[in-house]
Amino acid sequence: MQTFKKSLSKNGGTFFVLGIDAATWTIITPNLSELTNFKRLTEIGKSKTITLKEKPISASVWCGMFSGKLLEEHKHESYVVNGEIVKREDIKVDFIWDVLEREGKKVRALNVPFVVPPYSFGVNFKPIGFGLPTNEKEWEEELERVTEKTKELLAEKPDLLISVYNCLDRIQHFHWGEDYVVEWYKRMDEKIGELIFDTGFLEEDENNKLIVISDHGFCSFGEAKMQTLPEHTPEGKLKGDPHENALLITVNVDYEIERPQDVFYAINFFASKKK
Repeated sequence: MQTFKKSLSKNGGTFFVLGIDAATWTIITPNLSELTNFKRLTEIGKSKTITLKEKPISASVWCGMFSGKLLEEHKHESYVVNGEIVKREDIKVDFIWDVLEREGKKVRALNVPFVVPPYSFGVNFKPIGFGLPTNEKEWEEELERVTEKTKELLAEKPDLLISVYNCLDRIQHFHWGEDYVVEWYKRMDEKIGELIFDTGFLEEDENNKLIVISDHGFCSFGEAKMQTLPEHTPEGKLKGDPHENALLITVNVDYEIERPQDVFYAINFFASKKK
């Protein structure tokens, strides 16, 4: 085990960004006694709220988070423009995986929902429900498949791994205010335990770094300062709505993150120090 630790330390460890679309302290904080892995992360790391100054639109926020660009720079605000689905090629900016790959780093990105279907880099992965899982079967499938694929990728010891769960966003839109939402946070909490603690990710190498982040929070429909969606959709009436307060937990990341774009710069900062 000592030899394994030394080889990893020489390599500089893995920077792991775990995205949870729409995760919110509004649910997590009052339920920490049951969300034991979230609680453990808040105890060993630093936790805070990021209050968005931009609209809490997933396409734009995830894009800014991993490109380091503001909306007026990346110009990507919607999944569909003029009736056409926006593709990665339509977004004229470099993402952190593009930057680091050119520098010879080993980078993997899984299920990042700045476009639909969600984007993966260096990974063969077919998103569930075109990245818009709409029922319990699809939510369960996404939770399981993203977890298993992420564990496989962590075992490869990449320089950077980004992995995102999308199901909580969909669940909260239609079930906000119900006990059902808390039950799904408990399921998510279990998967966080599998990824971060059961794998030994934070124990096996002191150079491993972790960011757990959401693109926005959540609230009852109509309570957000900036409205992003209509109340009535083809899939039914919405009970919940994106809120400007996003979640952030960091472990071993000595870089101040005040806005989503800072994640790009935090990763790049540590990558530049890596031999």
